[in-house]
Amino acid sequence: MANPVVRVGVLLAVLCTAAAAFGQAASLDDTLRPYLERYRLPALAAAVVRDGKVVAAGSVGTRRAGTARPVTLDDRFHIGSDTKAMTALLAAMLVEEGLLRWNSTVAEIFPELAAGMDARRRTVTLEQLLSHTSGEAADGPALVAVLDQSLAQPGNLDEMRRWLIREWGRQPLANPPGQGFTYANMNYVFAGAMIERVTGRTWDELISERVFAPLALSSAGLGNQATLGRVDAPLGHAIVDGKVKAFLAGPNGDNPPIIGPAGIAHMSVLDFARWAAWNAGEGKRGPALVRPETLQKLHTPVVAIPPKPDSPPGTPRGGKYGLGWGQVEVAWAAQPLLTHNGSNGANLAAIWVEPSRDAALVLMTNIASPQADAALLALAEQLYRGYVAVAAAELPTAPPTATRTRRPTAPPPTYTPRGPGGVGGFSGDLRRGKGL
Repeated sequence: MANPVVRVGVLLAVLCTAAAAFGQAASLDDTLRPYLERYRLPALAAAVVRDGKVVAAGSVGTRRAGTARPVTLDDRFHIGSDTKAMTALLAAMLVEEGLLRWNSTVAEIFPELAAGMDARRRTVTLEQLLSHTSGEAADGPALVAVLDQSLAQPGNLDEMRRWLIREWGRQPLANPPGQGFTYANMNYVFAGAMIERVTGRTWDELISERVFAPLALSSAGLGNQATLGRVDAPLGHAIVDGKVKAFLAGPNGDNPPIIGPAGIAHMSVLDFARWAAWNAGEGKRGPALVRPETLQKLHTPVVAIPPKPDSPPGTPRGGKYGLGWGQVEVAWAAQPLLTHNGSNGANLAAIWVEPSRDAALVLMTNIASPQADAALLALAEQLYRGYVAVAAAELPTAPPTATRTRRPTAPPPTYTPRGPGGVGGFSGDLRRGKGL
């Protein structure tokens, strides 16, 4: 058993290293503030990382629309389906440990349920689940109905997810496994259940202990980002009858925990940046959660995403998909970027990663609307041009002002997407089949 004093010392060393890496950053507050009014955002946070360090970060606006509750860099925002890359990483750890294989099938992991499964579903592999090539149908009314039933099931979340595998496993696949991309949150619920079966632990415990903790994501958690009965984090918002409505922590504040592996994480913008920086390094920096070649496998596209320019905020528009990560081409970057969006219908987050430059952007807002989607896309372009597509010597070393650096402080453009945008997450509250 490891010496507890040594373990504490190692943890302190990791935290001190993280603090040093993220302590000196230019403020983005002046850059972000114009976006609030133009795009009707209650709050907005963003950060830019290069070579493992945050070079710029900011957080502006209010936790609850109509109130003076300013957000901070430490405030927790919901990241929705950006959790999927973390679930894929957790699966990759277990593949390296020999508990799973990329070609492990659902029937192999749940042999007692195989007889009742749709025949084609039995053959679906872990890699097909993580790449959305399982043949699963897109989210729809049938999923809403089974999620409603799941809320009445007894036991811990791993037992509830096994029940969901049994019930949903009877559903026929929409397409043959391995023959195309269909974004479906149930893919990641199945993958999460497979992780739980081979470890004997809940996905929720494992993601906290094996991803959040070693990466020093100290603000990270699962479910509602605010505490029940408090406004201690940015509340999610939606446009209801033409007005912005805030959603307090509670049953309607997030999607049900049973679909956690598909996307219920939350964290601060600085912790989201730590996650982005670790991925941008592709093994250059610790902790060594998986081998560099395994991380690169997660980042490598395996399937094309059919173009869908009118997709809801947080859902795929096009590009390619790997294992928990999308890859898209945008007019403002010379090469394809890794990306993913996440939304639970009341929040929206986006991550953009360019491993060849060891750089990344993270963007978060506490509303999920077409305007919010456009805002994050416009801001991604502005920050990329101002902080990523420039030489290191040109980076701002102080809070940007109109006289110090023109690009990052220019008024935000009205953004019309050109080609595929980010790759997405939830398109609303799955229990009710509509946005929050």
